[in-house]
Amino acid sequence: MNSSDDGSLRIAWASRDVSTDKPVGIRGQFHLRISEGVMDPVTVTALAISNDEDSVIFLSCDIVVMWSFMVKTIRAKVHKTNPAIPVEKIIMNATHTHEGGDVYEAEDPFETLPRMPGKEYQAFFSDRAADAIVEAWNKRQPGGVSWGYGFAFVGQSRRAVYFDDVSKRPDAAARPGLMVNGHAVMYGKTNDPMFSHLEAGADHFLNVLFTYDPDNNLTGALVNVPCPSQVDGSIWKLSADYWHEARAELRKKFGKDFFVLPQCAPSGDLSPNYMYYKEAMKRRMELKGVNHRQDIAEQIAKGVEEVSGWASKDIRRSLPLAHVTRTIQLTRRPITKEEYENELATLKTLEQGKESSDPELKQRMIADSRLASAKKRCQNVIDRYENYQKNPKLPTELHVVRLGDIAFASNRFELYMDYAHRIQARSPAVQTFVIQLAGSEVGERGGSYLPTERGEWGKGYSATQYCNLVNSTGGQELVEETLGDINKLFSAQENK
Repeated sequence: MNSSDDGSLRIAWASRDVSTDKPVGIRGQFHLRISEGVMDPVTVTALAISNDEDSVIFLSCDIVVMWSFMVKTIRAKVHKTNPAIPVEKIIMNATHTHEGGDVYEAEDPFETLPRMPGKEYQAFFSDRAADAIVEAWNKRQPGGVSWGYGFAFVGQSRRAVYFDDVSKRPDAAARPGLMVNGHAVMYGKTNDPMFSHLEAGADHFLNVLFTYDPDNNLTGALVNVPCPSQVDGSIWKLSADYWHEARAELRKKFGKDFFVLPQCAPSGDLSPNYMYYKEAMKRRMELKGVNHRQDIAEQIAKGVEEVSGWASKDIRRSLPLAHVTRTIQLTRRPITKEEYENELATLKTLEQGKESSDPELKQRMIADSRLASAKKRCQNVIDRYENYQKNPKLPTELHVVRLGDIAFASNRFELYMDYAHRIQARSPAVQTFVIQLAGSEVGERGGSYLPTERGEWGKGYSATQYCNLVNSTGGQELVEETLGDINKLFSAQENK
């Protein structure tokens, strides 16, 4: 059998450092931060896999979200450099670090600390991302893969649920433009006498894909973890968060040239930060002599190493590969007339707010950016109400890949954990890697939380009009569309 019809894999990696010593905007909070140096490198990592049937190119980025304009920009630069690369087969995902460089498209309407203009950093970032993709594609050579799943305690629910509606408490404070609490509060106090439970539980799975060179030497791992990288989400330095330490630990085990491509599995309602037992965890770290990020990294590395020990017994060099990408339409979260009228009134009040008069520019920037954020979020809700009848569906880019007995499926959302379980439980694949916060060329903005039915009932940050472009109806549509494509890919191969 010759290589033209045996499914022989060709594989290569590449990575780039997208850090900068110049001050650059950092997003991920309700106010703008300007970097005060680099704590550790933020990177982009590309993995190209192909055979004569199809191809997939993964690009993982240490940023908060992959915006539509950035997906278009990177693909255009890749195509210009090498028109033979199938840019529609590139799946780009954010690790959702809150300490990455500024990839937001909009300019800020307020005075900021001196910094590199956002467009300048975005050009730098997209150049390097495109370079990594082109290098990985051009360097493909015969190789093999293995896969498996293991365990690491990284993410847990960050939504506290209460017996009562906290918005009706006498001391409840409104947060216009930011959130609307109900029975649930993101990072809510768990020592509250009305605390009932954590909404989502936890997901401890690690889905791992290993790659090998022609001599069966391990070259890298794609590691899919259901948790955003947000241990240090409020710092003013560039950082990959716990993925920096995880990469370092994995390279200690597998070699300094070992590539690591992180994927954030659905975890819109999960976090690496502990909701209770905080003193017990503090004691754990002190006695171990590590910080929280290092503790997570050691768990990930231990889990990946355990999987590699037995997965390496089943290295595949020839596999079916099929990659479907298309635009699907998902039901938008409708804005009620009451919400619309409330946002009009709220925006009017916010627009009467004055710019900060704090003598310190840093403090003025924080205050003014927080006000601008609240006004923008109100305006977005108003616009969605006014445009809903013309556009009740959100177009979104969907990728589904079959590689042998495993599948990959992407989505643009901060997707609640339950949706991943619905896909994985019904998938015909032995393992299904679900990738959240993957870029979509179509549909406005990037990211957006997608809550479950119980999340919508509880409200709280991540489950209100400010946060959700798509509702739980659209969430289940995403599940069914994804499973439909996975089933077709597996059925098509079985019928060959």
